[in-house]
Amino acid sequence: MGSIHVVGIGLEGAAGLSPAGVALIDGAAIVLGSPRHLALFPHPHQEQWVLGDIAASLDRLSHWHQSEASAWDSSASPAPPYAVVLTSGDPLFFGLGRLLLTTLPPTCLTFHPHLSSLQLAFSRLKLPWQDAHCLSVHGRSLEPLIPLLQRGEPKLAILTDPLHSPGAIAQLILDLDLPQGYQCWVCENLGGADECLTEGPPGDIVGRSFAALSVVVLLKTPDSAQGTEQDPPVWPLLGIPDGAFHCFPDRPGLMTKREVRVQILGELALQPPQVLWDLGAGTGSVAVEVGRLCPDSAIYAVEQTAAGVGLIQRNGDRFGVGNLTVIQAKAPAGLGDLPDPHRIFIGGSGGQLVSILDHCGQRLQPQGRMVLALATLEHQALVQSWLQQSAVGQGYTAQWRSLHLARSASFAQLTRYVPLNPVTLVTLVHA
Repeated sequence: MGSIHVVGIGLEGAAGLSPAGVALIDGAAIVLGSPRHLALFPHPHQEQWVLGDIAASLDRLSHWHQSEASAWDSSASPAPPYAVVLTSGDPLFFGLGRLLLTTLPPTCLTFHPHLSSLQLAFSRLKLPWQDAHCLSVHGRSLEPLIPLLQRGEPKLAILTDPLHSPGAIAQLILDLDLPQGYQCWVCENLGGADECLTEGPPGDIVGRSFAALSVVVLLKTPDSAQGTEQDPPVWPLLGIPDGAFHCFPDRPGLMTKREVRVQILGELALQPPQVLWDLGAGTGSVAVEVGRLCPDSAIYAVEQTAAGVGLIQRNGDRFGVGNLTVIQAKAPAGLGDLPDPHRIFIGGSGGQLVSILDHCGQRLQPQGRMVLALATLEHQALVQSWLQQSAVGQGYTAQWRSLHLARSASFAQLTRYVPLNPVTLVTLVHA
């Protein structure tokens, strides 16, 4: 039966193959590959097929295999003729191997992988890569990269193409306004004489030209707060960028986003000097904004996790908020010693939402306001039930707002919206 060998090669051509690999190519009846690959192995006695239209080329190869399988006479020839398909790197890693397996019987295919471009990239950077998240945007879309960036994957490796270039990837990182930073490496022409490695933050990569088929490696920076070395002289009075805050290293997206935060500040209707409680404060982004806007107010950020308490303290110090008191406690148990508030923001409840509402509803000063940020239907139902059935809740009126927001982001030559998670804001005031 005729057989097909799929041989991976690098930019160095035959020099990167073993003697057995070179002999395999030399002995083939047919060699199929791109013009660049075929030029590396010129053999006048061989039939060479240019891999142009991939579907047509694979269909032709399939017909050849079928005809050879039926025509081969084992008594006339000790071994059947075979074909070699030349590919780059590892054919089963975002390569031609997947298409071959959908076109030809697996029993007729034998794979001979070369070092993949990702193996070469990480070896050049001297980084282990068993923990890297690898994907290809070659002939695909940048969209699968978005959730990986948003959840703060610490190590990413991306195969590019002329449209989804290193510059396009860097621009997407900037457009997403991530709460964590990435350092970029662009690895070009790996294994070739003109191999080149370029390192820099995304802003340095945007607008530069690189080889069409490059590998981009992204490493999350150790400190999640961006702009440390190039802080603006004055931060915005309202709406600090998400990336300016220190955040949870394993959950960088776990913070109140700037667009939602600005809406919350508006709903709180701040009137300094006041006492404000920020319950389930997380990174403290709301408390920090209030503290900067109202330096004469007393801000109490209550967070049950030690990691969160540390982040709130660091963010308070970063933005010079001197009127912020951070308390490690679980509400409502830890609220007894605090002064009665004029304003309350509830960003997290730790499973105690109804108890927190009861306590806060009784402690809130006259003409006070509570604002809740709810991410689930179940929590919305709990608030609705509390308003209707609780004696304390019946003393409040509610205004509900459903926020569905999106940010623009560049996708190569196009721009589209990337949605933020929907949030429901409930503003409670005395009836």
